[in-house]
Amino acid sequence: MSQTRPEEPTTDTTAQTDRVHSTLATVDWRRMTFDLYRRVRATPDPETAHALWRETRDAMFADHPASPLLDDDARDFEALPVPDYDPAWRFQARIEAAEPLDLDVETGTDGIVHFDRLGVVSLPGIGTLDVWSHGGYAGGVFVPVKDASAGKARGTYGGGRYLLDTIKGADLGGDDFGSLVLDFNFAYNPSCAYDPAWACPLAPPGNTVPVPIPVGEQYDF
Repeated sequence: MSQTRPEEPTTDTTAQTDRVHSTLATVDWRRMTFDLYRRVRATPDPETAHALWRETRDAMFADHPASPLLDDDARDFEALPVPDYDPAWRFQARIEAAEPLDLDVETGTDGIVHFDRLGVVSLPGIGTLDVWSHGGYAGGVFVPVKDASAGKARGTYGGGRYLLDTIKGADLGGDDFGSLVLDFNFAYNPSCAYDPAWACPLAPPGNTVPVPIPVGEQYDF
């Protein structure tokens, strides 16, 4: 009796398998990010929490299948460029009223992402930042920042960084329902800083400040 060989996977089947793996890897990345920020919020000492944040993110970038690093960058990767913790850059900021403002961001991959300005925060020695509410069904608070060193040598990413993006887990908490913890030591680069295949909302004018911010994730790739 002749033996029947199993059929080779078709191109469509292979593409479907790759899509499933990629999607579930992204889900796991989000799960790990939410858990990381939960542990950060549960750690009383901000400097200790920052060390945990750095160590975990370095491991995720190095080893996780959903890491945004391109293959060439991943081969030489050791750690993200994050300076030591400086408590002077941590703020508990109350959200102040501001005129309504809409922000529509064309992402390419996700279509147009809509944000509504929730209010503004005033930070001594830095300036004001708009606080955005995500207009999608999942809600969330989004606070990007672009500082005076953005796009410059030994500075920060040219498109700005994220302080908070709670819809994706980046949430430092707050003492009540009217304020936010904004700690620039935890500012991080969006994924598009590492892989142009990602399309990320960048800091608008109301989230651009006139001073350099030397803490948080820098950009030296």
